[in-house]
Amino acid sequence: MSGSAQRANEHLATSEPTKAYSFEVSSAATCDLVAQVLRQTYPEADCELDFTTPLELLVATVLSAQCTDQRVNAVTPGLFARYPDAPAFAGADLTELEELIRPTGFFKTKARHINGIAQELCSRFGGEVPDRLDDLITLPGVGRKTANVVLGYAFGIPGITVDTHVGRVARRLGWTDNTDPVRVEHDLMDLFEAKDWTIVSQDLIWHGRRCCVARKPRCEQCPVSQWCPASLTTAGIDQ
Repeated sequence: MSGSAQRANEHLATSEPTKAYSFEVSSAATCDLVAQVLRQTYPEADCELDFTTPLELLVATVLSAQCTDQRVNAVTPGLFARYPDAPAFAGADLTELEELIRPTGFFKTKARHINGIAQELCSRFGGEVPDRLDDLITLPGVGRKTANVVLGYAFGIPGITVDTHVGRVARRLGWTDNTDPVRVEHDLMDLFEAKDWTIVSQDLIWHGRRCCVARKPRCEQCPVSQWCPASLTTAGIDQ
């Protein structure tokens, strides 16, 4: 897949405007403390996409770009019944596939990517989803975010998933001063032990969806506001 096509797909998943803040990056000790509090706040935090196989999670994650997990979960039971494995997706009629995933939005691009992913899996990986990031990101429409979701939840291989929530919350907390998702990923990898990468990402996602929302974050309800530089500034309220 061309670099421009992959960048376009990643844009689907990270199109919320990013904002850099002027305060300094928090100390490692503060980051660890905040991560512990978030873990205690969201003990049930887990991947909110329904899946039973690595392929199902990969497809569901592709569908989740610019779409709620709830809507994806409403679509995937029928989708996976119709296409139970990679060969089925690889041989899918694109028009039929598009109609099945239409409720998730951007259905033409997503159908093309899913079909292309399945064809690549069949031709290069024996119809199975690979468990290496370097292999996953060679698949059509699969960037590091999607790859880390699959590695973390389908294979138990830790990774930092930088979606719009992770990037936003990490910057507000002072965990990074970068807006580029790959740089944010590496900043967070440097802050935490590898074994914690997946759950740190998931806690940030849950916090971003439930409290530290993009506009008008609920700082008065936030369990970590006392350690959050953005909560003490007008920047934290504005974006």
